[in-house]
Parts: sequence; C-alpha cells; structure tokens
Amino acid sequence: MTQQHIGNIAVVVDNYDEAIEFYTKKLRFTLVEDTDLGDGKRWVRVAPAHSQGTHLLLAQASNSRQQQAVGNQSGGRVFLFLHTNDFWRDYHFMKEKGVVFAEEPRTEAYGTVVVFQDLYGNKWDLLELTPSKTSDTL
Repeated sequence: MTQQHIGNIAVVVDNYDEAIEFYTKKLRFTLVEDTDLGDGKRWVRVAPAHSQGTHLLLAQASNSRQQQAVGNQSGGRVFLFLHTNDFWRDYHFMKEKGVVFAEEPRTEAYGTVVVFQDLYGNKWDLLELTPSKTSDTL
C-alpha cells in the first residue's frame, strides 16, 4: 500500500527573521527548525502549534524571479487554509496582533471562515469546520 503525505509547502519570503516573527507571534505557529545551510541560506520550517501535518518551509527569495513571487504565491487567490477548533479565539488574537483581514467573518454551510493576509499579502482562510464536515469534503 502506498502511503504519502505532503511534508512541506514552500512559501517565498523577503526575510527569514521577519517571516519567523510573523508566523510565531501573530499566528502562534511553532518554529520547528531553523538550520543554517551556509551562504545566507537557511532551512526554516514553521507549523501551527500541536500540528502533526504539513509544515511551511520559509524560503527567502534569492533572485528577481523569486522576489516577484513574494506575496503572490497563488496569483491573488486564497493560498492556504488554516483550520482551527476555535475560530473566534484565533480571529480575535490575530486581530489584536495586527493581522490584516480582507473581509468580515462569515458563516457558510461548511463552517465559519474569514480571509486574512500574511505579512506579504498572500491570502489565507481561517476556518472552523462545522462538526459534520471534514477537510476532505471542501
């Protein structure tokens, strides 16, 4: 039986340290790894606290083509979906920390959701699924 999972998703950033600061302080992610690879490169991974899933690999842009992708990972669409077990707790915390929201929270058939932006403008959904839904049904 084949078993696979996505281990990391690369997010192109302007600066390792400012990205770490955003994800750990404003989203309460955990810094999983920060390894110096030499020549200014680092292997930096963050993940939501207590997550057993995919990590974000923060990849500092090293040329003009990569720099153009910073903040536009998915061409302006929602890029990542941050699932939570307490929408309002996380929404209010993020709002207090200055996270930019593109809209007001809304209730949909699948759950409570709001679009927010990371420090570079990539769009995310903060999402608490209704109890009868799973991430596989979205």
